[in-house]
Amino acid sequence: MTENSSQRPASGPNSHPELPTQYAPADVEGPLYERWVERGYFEADAKSDKEPYTIVIPPPNVTGSLHLGHAFEHTIIDALTRRKRMQGFETLWQPGMDHAGIATQNVVERELAKEGVSRHDLGREAFVERVWRWKRESGGQISGQMRRLGDGVAWNRERFTMDEGLSKAVQTIFKRLYEDELIYRAERIINWCPRCLTAISDIEVEYDDDDGELVSIRYGEGDTAIVVATTRAETMLGDTAVAVHPDDERYRHLVGTEIELPLTGRRIPIVADEHVDPEFGTGAVKVTPAHDPNDFEIGQRHGLPNLTVMDEHAVITAHGPFQGLDRLEARSAVVGALRAEGRIVAEKRPYTHSVGHCSRCKTTIEPRLSMQWWVKVGPLAKAAGDAVRDGRVKIHPEDMSKRYFDWVDNLHDWCISRQLWWGHRIPVWYGPNGEVVCVGPDEEPPSGEGWHQDSDVLDTWFSSGLWPFSTLGWPEGTESLEKFYPNSVLVTGYDILFFWVARMMMFGLYAMDGTPPFHTIALHGMVRDQFGKKMSKSFGNAVNPLDWMDTYGSDAVRFTLARGANPGVDVPIGEDWVQASRNFANKIWNATRFALMNGATVEGELPAPERLSATDRWILSRLNAVVAEVDAYYEDYQFAKLSDVLYHFAWDEVFDWYVELSKTTFAKGGAEADAARRVLGEVLDVTLRLLHPVVPFVTEKLWTSLTGQESVVIADWPGDSGFRDEAAEREIENLQQVVTEVRRFRADQGLQPGQRVPARLELSGTSLAAHEDAMRSLLRLQPAGEDFTATASLPVAGATVALDLSGAIDVEAERKRLAKDLAAAEKDKAQTTAKLSNEGFLAKAPDHVVEKIRTRQATAEADIARITAQLAALPKG
Repeated sequence: MTENSSQRPASGPNSHPELPTQYAPADVEGPLYERWVERGYFEADAKSDKEPYTIVIPPPNVTGSLHLGHAFEHTIIDALTRRKRMQGFETLWQPGMDHAGIATQNVVERELAKEGVSRHDLGREAFVERVWRWKRESGGQISGQMRRLGDGVAWNRERFTMDEGLSKAVQTIFKRLYEDELIYRAERIINWCPRCLTAISDIEVEYDDDDGELVSIRYGEGDTAIVVATTRAETMLGDTAVAVHPDDERYRHLVGTEIELPLTGRRIPIVADEHVDPEFGTGAVKVTPAHDPNDFEIGQRHGLPNLTVMDEHAVITAHGPFQGLDRLEARSAVVGALRAEGRIVAEKRPYTHSVGHCSRCKTTIEPRLSMQWWVKVGPLAKAAGDAVRDGRVKIHPEDMSKRYFDWVDNLHDWCISRQLWWGHRIPVWYGPNGEVVCVGPDEEPPSGEGWHQDSDVLDTWFSSGLWPFSTLGWPEGTESLEKFYPNSVLVTGYDILFFWVARMMMFGLYAMDGTPPFHTIALHGMVRDQFGKKMSKSFGNAVNPLDWMDTYGSDAVRFTLARGANPGVDVPIGEDWVQASRNFANKIWNATRFALMNGATVEGELPAPERLSATDRWILSRLNAVVAEVDAYYEDYQFAKLSDVLYHFAWDEVFDWYVELSKTTFAKGGAEADAARRVLGEVLDVTLRLLHPVVPFVTEKLWTSLTGQESVVIADWPGDSGFRDEAAEREIENLQQVVTEVRRFRADQGLQPGQRVPARLELSGTSLAAHEDAMRSLLRLQPAGEDFTATASLPVAGATVALDLSGAIDVEAERKRLAKDLAAAEKDKAQTTAKLSNEGFLAKAPDHVVEKIRTRQATAEADIARITAQLAALPKG
C-alpha cells in the first residue's frame, strides 16, 4: 500500500520516550547538530559507488556573519542535500569561505589604526601575517552560525580561498591563461576607488542617483566657439579633444581645426566620432581619455594623448592653481575660475544623475587610466553562453536565461588586478632588462639583482571562480574531483549571476576541457521585509536571523524562508510569519506527542486496505499523493509550493482531521483502533521524513521518538506506492463538508465552540453513517431527546443535520443583531450599485478603483444572502 513500510528497518520496542509537554528548540537543536556531525552524517565518500550529488556553498566572506540572505540560501541548499542523502545519493555539500580581499584588508587596517600604525609601517610581509592572525582569531564566525541554522555541510572538507591547495589552483590557471594569451597586461580605463586605493570590476560598482551639477562651458571664441556640458568640471584639465558627430552640419566646418582649452592655454583638436549623439545637449562632448571610459575609446580611435590629471587619491596633479585640491574642491574651484572668465553658459543644480560607488566603502568611483592585468573574456564568454544554449547547463527559472545571455554576450575584458596586499599575488616577475616571467606553482621564480614580483593581487572573484573544482583538489586529478565534478546544481541569488556564476562557467569550461561546472543553475531572489522593501541598516528594517533563532527556533526561521522561496522571485519576510512557523513546529510536536500517548506505532506491516476504515484509506491515499506532489516540486525547485503542500497536509489533513477523527476510533478500542494506531504511525513517520529537509531539528526529535531508529538524517526518503482510494477521499470530503457547514452555522448563530446542541442526523443513503459518532464528537452534537424540536435543518452532501437551538441562544437578541447587519449590507450594496450605474464615474475612475467597488458590491450581496438565510433559520418566536 505504501513504499515506506517495507524500506524501513525493523522498529525498536513498542514503547516511546516520553516527550516534554512543550517543544523547546534551545534544548534540542544544539545537541542534535553536534551528534549529526560527530556521527559523520554529512561527510561524503569519494570511493562510494553511490550516485553523486554535489552542491558547493557560495563562499561567505571570512569577515561576514550570518544574515537573512545567507539563511535563506542555506535553507534551500540544505533541504536539497538532505533529501538527496535520504534518497541514497553520495551527497556532498562543500563548505568554505572567501578571503574577501578588500573587506578583510579594510578590517585589519582599521584595527591597526586603533594602534596608531598603518600597513605601510608594518611592511607587506608583516601585514599579511597580521591578516592571517586575524583570520585565525576572529575570522569565520559564520561557521558557528551555520551550525545554528542546521547546515548539513561536510565540515571535514572545509576550504578557504587562500589555503595551499586553492592557491595552487589559482597559480595554475593564471599561468595557463597567460600562456594561451587569455591574460594580458595593458593600460586602460578602470574603476578606481580613491578610498580603497584599488581597481574594482564593473560589477563591483553600485550606481545611485546623486544630486550633482551640470555645467555648460564655452570653449573657444566667436564663430569657432563650442559649448560642452559636464558633471565633472575638474576633468576638463585633462581634455585632449572635443568630439562631434561626423554628420552634424553645425560643426562639420570645425572638424580638423583646433580650439583653445580654457584655463590651460593648450590647444586641442575637434574630431568627428560616431559615438557622439548629435541629439544630446549641444551635440559636442569634451574628450578626457585618461578619466572616462568612452573618452578613452574615442582617444584610441583618433590617436589622442592620455593626460592624467588626478592621482590615486583623486587629488589634482595638473600644474597650476588647482594642483593639490581634492576632486570635489577642484570642481568648485574650476567652475569659479570659468565663471570669472565668462565661460559658463548655463548651470543646473541640483542635477540628479547616476553615479558609480564602490560596493565596499560607498566612495564615488573615479574612472582612471591605469596599467592593469586583464582576462580576455571573448572566447571564454562564448563557451559559457554556448553551454546554456545547447542545454548542457540549465538555468532555473528559464526566464533568467535572457539576463545571463545579455551579460555573457556583451562581456568586456575583465580587470583582475587589485592594488591590495591581502590576496593571491600575481605570479609574474619582472627582470632588470624588461623581462616578464609568469611562474607556475611548481616552478622557482627568477632571482638575482633587479628581479621583483608584481605587487598587485588578483580580484577575489578570480579565485572564487574556480570554486566548483578547486575545492575538489584541481589541478590534481583527485578521487573527489572525479566523483563530484561537475556539481549537480548551483543554488545562488540572481544578484550574483554576473559576479560569480558567469566566472565559474568560464573557468570551469576552460579548466575542465569543456565540461561545465554544474548541470543546473537554480536562481533565487532577495530577502526583503514584509512590505517588499530592501533590508538595510540605514532603513532600520535589517534583521539578525540569530535573534529570531533565539526566540522562535531555527526550524521556524527555515520554514518561513522556504515557504517564501519561489524561483527567481524576491522573498518578503516579517516576524509575524516566523511566529506562525513556530506555531507550526509546536503543532507538529503536540500532534506527535498525542499520537505516541495513544499508541501510534510503526511496528509491523500496514493492514490490507479491506481491513481499514474509510478514514484510514483516505489519509493513506492523500499521503501518497502528497509524496508525489512534494517530489515534483523538489525537482522544479519550487520550495514555496512544496512547503505549502506539507504545511496544509500536516496541519489541516493530518492534525486537524485525521487525528481528530481517530480520537473516536481510539475511544472505541478493538481491531479498528489497532489499525488506526498503525496507520497514524505510518502517516507521522512519512510526514516527518517529508518535512525533515526543511525543518530538521523538530522532525529528528519526533521521528526518533516514534520509530526508535538512529536518525531521520539517514532514513530513506518516502516513495509514492501509487495507492489511491478515490472513493474514500470522496467519503471524507463529504464528511468534511458536513462538519464545516455545521460549524459555520453554529458560529453564525453565536454558539460557543464547546456548547453542546441537540441534533438529529439523517444519513441514510449516504456513506456517512459509519462516521456519526465522529461527527457528533467534532460538532458537539448530543442525541435528540423526546422534546426535540428542529429549529434549523441543514442539508449538506446528501445528509441532513437537524438542530434544536431553542434553548441555546437568545432568539430575539440574535434577530436584532442580524437585522442590523443586514441593514448595513443593504446600504453598502445600494451605494456601490449607484456608483457602478454612473457612466460618468466609470469613465473617469481608475480601473483599480472601479474593481475595488465591484468587490465591495459582491461582498455586500454575499453578506445579504448569508444573513437572510441566518434569519430564516432562526426559530419562529
